[in-house]
Amino acid sequence: MSDHKKDSNDPKGLVRESYRIEGITLEECRSIFIDWALSLPDGASSKTAIAGLLETYGTGSHPMTDVLSEGLDQITAPRKRRGGWRSRPRS
Repeated sequence: MSDHKKDSNDPKGLVRESYRIEGITLEECRSIFIDWALSLPDGASSKTAIAGLLETYGTGSHPMTDVLSEGLDQITAPRKRRGGWRSRPRS
């Protein structure tokens, strides 16, 4: 049995656990953030999830709060990108 309720913004509990690790570094939080982002369900809004995580855990000074804040600030709409020969400059 689990002693915590499931958070839809943190399906694997990665962010929650990061706040429990004493002495965690900014680099470790960034690594956890990447794992968290990759574990979001398809169609989930990362911007909404990050905002929810900041509301839940973002009080006080903690490296994960800094990482989440940076992530929220840097989210932009994905750009369509062409690859292959179309992306190379032509002479």
